[in-house]
Amino acid sequence: MWLRKLGLVVLAIGAMIMAPAWADDAIPAKAVHFKAADGVTVYADEYLAKTGKSAPLVILFHQAGSNARGEYGPIIPRLTGLGLSVLAVDQRSGGSYFGAENRTVNALGHSTKYCDAYPDMEAALAYAIQNDFTGPRFAWGSSYSAALVLKLGGDHKNDLTAVLAFSPAAGGAMGACNANHYLDSVAVPVLALSPRSEMAGRQAQFARLKERGYQTFVAEDGVHGSSMLVKARTHADTSATWDTVIGFLELHGAEYK
Repeated sequence: MWLRKLGLVVLAIGAMIMAPAWADDAIPAKAVHFKAADGVTVYADEYLAKTGKSAPLVILFHQAGSNARGEYGPIIPRLTGLGLSVLAVDQRSGGSYFGAENRTVNALGHSTKYCDAYPDMEAALAYAIQNDFTGPRFAWGSSYSAALVLKLGGDHKNDLTAVLAFSPAAGGAMGACNANHYLDSVAVPVLALSPRSEMAGRQAQFARLKERGYQTFVAEDGVHGSSMLVKARTHADTSATWDTVIGFLELHGAEYK
């Protein structure tokens, strides 16, 4: 329960200074970049926990048309406030959605198809390993990247602790990297999340994950992708979704209490 206990401490401090419970301005972003296997330069922001590289690491991947800074701007402070390190990645399939620029797309000169972004995600995991992030490693995906983190959890099961998949995409635009292709090959613990509004098309997907012993969660008033954690985007209470995410991270980082 280390994350929950730390969250309560931060909450108490936040209440005294009239700041958000997860505020942690002492952890700045460090802009980094690394090469994918095909030579594409991938840009990201690294947030190192105060306890160093033995802390759990969450690797964040964004949704279609998006970027790490825009999509995860409201989410990263809460994760770092819980004592986690974060690597927030701009994949080559993305854009300026949520009001920020995708540095990888800008450098490449164009956005690619969804499946083509997978080498960027493998490169981010390799970066974490090569830079001695020795704590539990979580891959977190949103929409199209939620499908690809399921693939990552099969291809790199020895390097990942678990994956979180927000609205794992399975529509026709996903082509060969449809999330449903990876439901039987993912080999690490999974938390899959969906807003209620998307469940008509996700019943079979979630049923298969449950059959395999994986965790699922339906956000009653959620919205697509990782934004289901952002109150300003859902216009509804997000506490149950956050409790589920934090509980999953706790469960699979328990040795770091």
